[in-house]
Amino acid sequence: MSRGQYPSTRMRRNRMTAFSRRLVAETRLDTADLIWPLFVVEGNNITQPVDSMPGVSRYSIDRLLDQAGMAVKLTIPAIAVFPSIDATLKDDQGSLACDGDNLVCRAVRAVKAAYPDLGIVCDVALDPFTTHGHDGLFHDDKVLNDETIAILCQQAVHQANAGCDIIAPSDMMDGRVGAIRAALDSAGHQNVQIMAYAAKYLSALYGPFRDAVRVEALLGKDEKATYQMDPANGDEAMHEIALDIAEGADMIIIKPGMPYLDILARAKVEFGVPCLAYQVSGEYSMLCASFENGWLNRERTIHEVMICFKRAGADAILTYFAPEIAATICQSQ
Repeated sequence: MSRGQYPSTRMRRNRMTAFSRRLVAETRLDTADLIWPLFVVEGNNITQPVDSMPGVSRYSIDRLLDQAGMAVKLTIPAIAVFPSIDATLKDDQGSLACDGDNLVCRAVRAVKAAYPDLGIVCDVALDPFTTHGHDGLFHDDKVLNDETIAILCQQAVHQANAGCDIIAPSDMMDGRVGAIRAALDSAGHQNVQIMAYAAKYLSALYGPFRDAVRVEALLGKDEKATYQMDPANGDEAMHEIALDIAEGADMIIIKPGMPYLDILARAKVEFGVPCLAYQVSGEYSMLCASFENGWLNRERTIHEVMICFKRAGADAILTYFAPEIAATICQSQ
């Protein structure tokens, strides 16, 4: 049989052996790619499992320190702290967000005292603190943009005063990144970074997170449609990202993750700034349900999804699987 019947280029050659597959891999996953979201509650010696997120719990500050220590041991560079506030402490203004001794600020101070080199990301939005569950001030069935920003600036400064390294505005108010940057600079926090939720979509995949932070039922039939993005829109996301970068964002987040890999890839190519993906609670819980039913292989699936985030352009990933992923990576080294 003549040689002409065979291809001179055989793509399978590079796939034939394990060492070769490792050698030519275009995308790699490292513990440095991970941010671990953690939930904190009032009290002592408390670990409260979140029913809709298997393996995820709310921790009192003393127990949160144990998780922070695990992050350090696993070389995870940063954690993201989210408060779960008791309903009796909430009001329609989200007043507790502007208390420098609130749960978040005390948690940040405790973690920084114990692990000064561990990065801490703090969410800036009012939904954990309001009785109505919206990210901003709510009046006459409307979320007030400019009035909300004034409060978010105070919230950000208090978190920075407590030792937060990265402020992450997730509220999607127009102009909030620039205002927060100015507020931080005026308060002497020029080096505190802003990781903007630049493209945060109105998603059904946030449900388990809302359980975890105990956000009350939202008012109005449109939920957060007046400020979170329509899943149908991609060009609008590029506009949002451009505005946040112009206002001083150091990094941007695409949220949710897997259903919006196209947005992540476009953002990385168009802007070339650090881009992060948030594998949100619904994505996490769906995968966990598949693992528990034996429908998917846990380790292989988690790794594949993380590689997909990286391949699409993610410089880092917020994921509840972070300690599990990091432990696997550390064991393989």
